[in-house]
Amino acid sequence: MQIAMIGLGRMGANMVRRLLRNSHNCVVYDANPKAVADLVAEGATGAASLEELVSKLELPRAVWIMVPAAITDKLVSDLAALLAPGDTIIDGGNSYFRDDRRRSEALRPKGIHYLDCGTSGGVWGLERGYCMMIGGDREAVECLDPVFKSLAPGRGNIEVTPGREKLGGTAEEGYLHCGASGAGHFVKMVHNGIEYGIMAAFGEGFDILANANASTKPAAKDAETAPAMHHDLDYNLNLADISEVWRRGSVISSWLLDLAAAAFAENPTLSNYSGSVADSGEGRWTIMAAIEEAVDCEVLTAALYARFRSRKEHTMSEKVCSAMRYQFGGHIERASGG
Repeated sequence: MQIAMIGLGRMGANMVRRLLRNSHNCVVYDANPKAVADLVAEGATGAASLEELVSKLELPRAVWIMVPAAITDKLVSDLAALLAPGDTIIDGGNSYFRDDRRRSEALRPKGIHYLDCGTSGGVWGLERGYCMMIGGDREAVECLDPVFKSLAPGRGNIEVTPGREKLGGTAEEGYLHCGASGAGHFVKMVHNGIEYGIMAAFGEGFDILANANASTKPAAKDAETAPAMHHDLDYNLNLADISEVWRRGSVISSWLLDLAAAAFAENPTLSNYSGSVADSGEGRWTIMAAIEEAVDCEVLTAALYARFRSRKEHTMSEKVCSAMRYQFGGHIERASGG
């Protein structure tokens, strides 16, 4: 099947490679000419502009975009001016689901289909496949099924979930039509919110393990420092080994733990990381949806706030607390690490 890909970054380029491996015809474009040239050398058809890309596609055309959410609107608008009724735009980035609904409605009078496709798999997707959560018209989804099937992981060697033997559908293949416009990115949004929580839990757990030798460290003895409750935290634990043993039969084994174990094996202290954790929007949108639905989600909210905190030296909140402590009790700030 022929499909175009716009945005040849860490995920887009590997998605093209996976499609090429499955005998699809890919026309590619990126603002970086080298990214295009690299994939042309691997069998893709290159384009130097949106106009050229569209001209190389056969009707009905399908254009998949993998670009940052901030520039998706303009790109969709530019493409809409070049496409025709029956064509399809697939947004595989991390757009806000309400933006998907708006774009879909704007394209409907033109007869252009718009699919939102939450895509998970990261840089490992080339080999592992991509989990896809799709929203939009069923007709367009079914037309593009060969593309989704090639990108997805497939059933692999994962055992069938008890009770699913007669349910059918594509979920076991690793892709799913979740519903109307926006549904795909809504499901991906919550997926990423959960991811924040799981990562935060692992992070906090390993932090406790890393500090299990607290009793062996010099302790300050002054009015500003709480005394230790006990003096038997004298374990020097090997985090690389612990993360590895947890991978073997533990109830918390997961791909995220696999990745943590790989990082610890490479550098047991993780000194090659600053600890600043970005958030691309999905965690915020998940919390906003939870508020609208009156659903309590303390864990996911705390995980999002932890990411905010990781990017700041000292927050206003901390400064206010410190100032109030000084005002009511003359408590002098201690240097960090004390």
